Amino acid sequence: MADPTLAEGDVAEIAIDGGAPAPPPPRSAGILLHPTALPGRFPIGDLGPAAHRFLDWLAAAGQQVWQMLPVNPPGHGNSPYSASSTFAGSPLLLSPEALIEAGLLTAAEVDAASPVPATAGRVDYAAAATQKHALLEQAYRRYLAQGGEPALAAYRAAEASWLPDYALFMALREEDSRHFSEWPRPLATHEPAACAAAATRLEDRVRYHVFTQWCFAVQWKRLREHAGRVGVRLFGDLPIFPADDAADVWANSRLFELDERGRTTVVAGVPPDYFSATGQRWGNPVYRWGQVAAEGYRYWIERFRRAFALMDLIRVDHFRGFESSWQVAASEPTAVRGRWVKGPGRELFRQVERELGRLPIVAEDLGVITRAVEELRDDLGFPGMKVLQFAFGGDPRHPFLPHEHGRRSVVYTGTHDNDTTAGWYAALPEADREQLKRYAGGEASDPVRALIRLAYGSVAELAVIPLQDLIGLGSEARMNVPALPEGNWAWRYEWSQLTAERTDWLRGMAHTYGRLAPANRSNELSQPRVGRVT
Repeated sequence: MADPTLAEGDVAEIAIDGGAPAPPPPRSAGILLHPTALPGRFPIGDLGPAAHRFLDWLAAAGQQVWQMLPVNPPGHGNSPYSASSTFAGSPLLLSPEALIEAGLLTAAEVDAASPVPATAGRVDYAAAATQKHALLEQAYRRYLAQGGEPALAAYRAAEASWLPDYALFMALREEDSRHFSEWPRPLATHEPAACAAAATRLEDRVRYHVFTQWCFAVQWKRLREHAGRVGVRLFGDLPIFPADDAADVWANSRLFELDERGRTTVVAGVPPDYFSATGQRWGNPVYRWGQVAAEGYRYWIERFRRAFALMDLIRVDHFRGFESSWQVAASEPTAVRGRWVKGPGRELFRQVERELGRLPIVAEDLGVITRAVEELRDDLGFPGMKVLQFAFGGDPRHPFLPHEHGRRSVVYTGTHDNDTTAGWYAALPEADREQLKRYAGGEASDPVRALIRLAYGSVAELAVIPLQDLIGLGSEARMNVPALPEGNWAWRYEWSQLTAERTDWLRGMAHTYGRLAPANRSNELSQPRVGRVT
């Protein structure tokens, strides 16, 4: 084959060894940008040339961290938090240019599959899905013609904890797009004999989905190696709950509160609060923590193993759910009538660390957080999050104001769920604007850069800025509006927006506030002071 990284001998390395996680050093900075927002000739960002160019830009701008959202196959509403698998990589992120380089596609084939230029400023998921499906089918057939089937079998065996179930799930979904609980009962309940028969009958389609995951592994391996060369750490995101129609849930139904056919009986959410009189009914299945514990937390060990095969640092979404989560009967239309149910707490992380070693984790501890959640986070030694957009509401002792930050934290201007800082400021009450002006001083004439400067000046060891804020974009560039089912996750930037002035200014901020890596430091970056779980 044309690409030596596709050789069969590399399969185990690609499948299992993503490289030891390398957390960022103290006093570092990074950018929050999902790969779908990368610019390029195709309808959606991917792991190809634009991603590698972005890594080079990060290094030039003095950044040591690239934070992204989950890179799993997006689900309902194109949400990366509603994935069809928490283990698989998204085929939509595969680079056609990399497949050309590998000898699996020709330039003419790629041109024919992409006759319409990508829309500037907006991701087109429908176009991306059509394009990638056509190209990957062609690449798959060519790969088999080149004798690649043994390598795919080896890769499937190396990722046996999740890949066979995922590939079969996707092949079955191609036959029947309904929720898996509506499939014939033996398949809906993942009966071994029925699954074995289906895997034989759908052998070619199962193998195709193994192929797409192998391509993802190869392209991700290259990206991570490039990141290591330029001194950038990859910062990923791990949702606590899978989607209700995910391969994970189908293959591990015993671990979730489901009925005999695989339908949710209890779902996750948050109770009524200041922002919503009816709370938020997310609809994700919740865990039978007793069963998860009885199996030695194997499901979670494998999830973290996979996450750290891809990333150097992981943000655990809805961390409070490990202490207790709000659970609502699936029959309830809202989250008003629910109850708090205790989670596994420290024991889960103890088991994971015993098998995997140190855990470079950031706890997403936003929202209504109890003292018990804070104690769990601090006992584990995980940094929490400080979001500056939440800090300015009149309280001079608000824990998100920079003078209240602790070193073991990550500070943000905003997250993917927030409006951009420009959009936030436009809607900010005048009293809160005045507080920001007093707090930021002379810099407050530019509120977006004022917040970036406050983040960089914080004692928090890591400062992360959404790229939209560096560019200074308004609400039109917002990534997500929680509870809005459509229209999210679609923003993308253009290279022309990363001007030399913005790049130099950001690097200057990193230098001024001690967030540049020392010029003579080796690649062996210091480890975080994570309390060892014993």
